[in-house]
Amino acid sequence: MEKLMQYVWQHLLFDTSQLTTTDGRRLQIIDAGQLNTDAGPDFFNAKIRIDGCLWVGNIEIHRLASDWKRHGHHADKAYDSVILHVVEQDDARVCRSNGEVIPQFVLRPAPTLRYDYERLTNNAPSLPCGEQLSEIDAFFVTDWLASLSLERLQAKSERIAVWYDLYRGDWEEVCYVTLSRNMGFGINGDAFERLARSLPLAFLRKHADSLFQIEAFLLGQAGLLEEEHPQDNYYTRLAGEYAFLQNKFGLHPLPSSAWKFSRLRPQNFPHRRLAMLAHYICGGFSLFARLCETPTLDELRKLFQVQLSGYWNTHYTFDNVSPVSSAVLGTPAIDIILINTVAPLLYSYGTYVGDDRYIDRAQTIWESLRPEQNSIIRRFAAIGIEVRNALESQALIQLYNEYCMAKKCLYCRIGHKLLAKAAIRK
Repeated sequence: MEKLMQYVWQHLLFDTSQLTTTDGRRLQIIDAGQLNTDAGPDFFNAKIRIDGCLWVGNIEIHRLASDWKRHGHHADKAYDSVILHVVEQDDARVCRSNGEVIPQFVLRPAPTLRYDYERLTNNAPSLPCGEQLSEIDAFFVTDWLASLSLERLQAKSERIAVWYDLYRGDWEEVCYVTLSRNMGFGINGDAFERLARSLPLAFLRKHADSLFQIEAFLLGQAGLLEEEHPQDNYYTRLAGEYAFLQNKFGLHPLPSSAWKFSRLRPQNFPHRRLAMLAHYICGGFSLFARLCETPTLDELRKLFQVQLSGYWNTHYTFDNVSPVSSAVLGTPAIDIILINTVAPLLYSYGTYVGDDRYIDRAQTIWESLRPEQNSIIRRFAAIGIEVRNALESQALIQLYNEYCMAKKCLYCRIGHKLLAKAAIRK
């Protein structure tokens, strides 16, 4: 409930015309202050007038006035700068560490606001505002999605920034790890990332002229060559080659349990995805440089068009021969790589070097691609939000994961709009 009170105070969602402190003095709010998300008082640098006298300092908010002492603020000099204690129930007098009494103000959120807040955040459906979405102007929603898309690009860029620091500015290594993670297409993303980080690109480059050795590196390091398949000659050759490479480079493979197979179509099994990754590495990995130099969407797609042949054209795993099928990444899968690998890399690079051309290209890629089709997008479609491109679908994924599922309705513009309306509704 304190979060709701902080929200009401921050946005002044109450009648501010005739306010008084608990001891009857006239209160005027000039500036509610800046919300503090760290330790210390809830709002910094507020400005108020009490009986015409200007006060500048901090604001602390509690549901009960007695929480002041219960939380130890009465003995904490960090709270001596508090000029007003905002409470829902005035059940105690509060003082600074030197004994000075602090003015208090009773703030009770409007019943309609409290009801809507609890409905949105307590045991509500994943999209609790769906029934009220028609009350929000479509342009307002579109504007919020534009901000969310940038927020999502920045979030993806933050992960890349960690790798950039880890690999000391080697963008090709960063690209290798980013691509590897996204070859997991969600369900095996973490395992692919662990694999790439355990198998440096420098090792792979030493054997980049041999597709067979690259496959042995990847499949062996993934822990997928630890079982026995004595009737499978290709498996036996790969296992022997990895044993040599493992000894040469001092490698420690992942446990095979790191990989998930349930709910995966056979063509998406890790074995085949690793075989495709081997193709990208074979011949020398310089993908990042090519991404920066490739201007059009169609040309970018061509960089990821891989045709598996030989063993992996007739196998999804070892031993079992499967019907010959299309051993390529289809356009939808390639577009997912463009969304999750290429655009974030270009955005991150543009941010680091201060070149807006790469930032603009990243956004253009998202704007030019069709939206993903997944359960999140279908949830929003069911309540009337249709998306036109990947930029908007990525925005909805950000909204769902970071706001809806986290019940951060107070920080969502749609939630704020609905709650602000509730504050003035009688």
